[in-house]
Amino acid sequence: MLYFLTFQVVGWADVFSRKIYRDFILENLTYCRKEKGLYLFGYVIMTNHIHLVAQQIEGKLSTWVRDFKKFTSKKLLAMIQDIPRVCRKEWLKMIFNDHAKFNKRSGEIQFWTHENHAIELYLPEMIETRMKYIHENPVRVGIVGKPEDYLYSGARNYSGLNGLIELDYL
Repeated sequence: MLYFLTFQVVGWADVFSRKIYRDFILENLTYCRKEKGLYLFGYVIMTNHIHLVAQQIEGKLSTWVRDFKKFTSKKLLAMIQDIPRVCRKEWLKMIFNDHAKFNKRSGEIQFWTHENHAIELYLPEMIETRMKYIHENPVRVGIVGKPEDYLYSGARNYSGLNGLIELDYL
């Protein structure tokens, strides 16, 4: 079954405004396609959240989501520690620490919200609507004029341009 997923950074912190973190997410999605049975049909990486249309080959999407979020959060938090600008690093740590206080499962620091907003896509119209939604996300917020102009989106793949990662086409 296909799902629409949203992974949101706590406090809507603009972590993915930096290329290094967006590229890290792409590397992990590519790895998951090759090694973890993930079918990735569409994606967009915005500054503070990610949308995916995906399916896990064995039907274990919740297991994949848990592992993906756990691994990426640990690595991203470590990468943020290496930020040369102290004020941004401290600001992000404050957000991640503050949000962890309100969630018993998080420990001392939290990167992702626990919600994934998973929506099962069982009708062709639902799939088309969600794919359009994620690909037009950068247009709606004024980053680009056309969906295929945004590098960190599967819209490039679907428009015949070179995408940054491979997708599984519908």
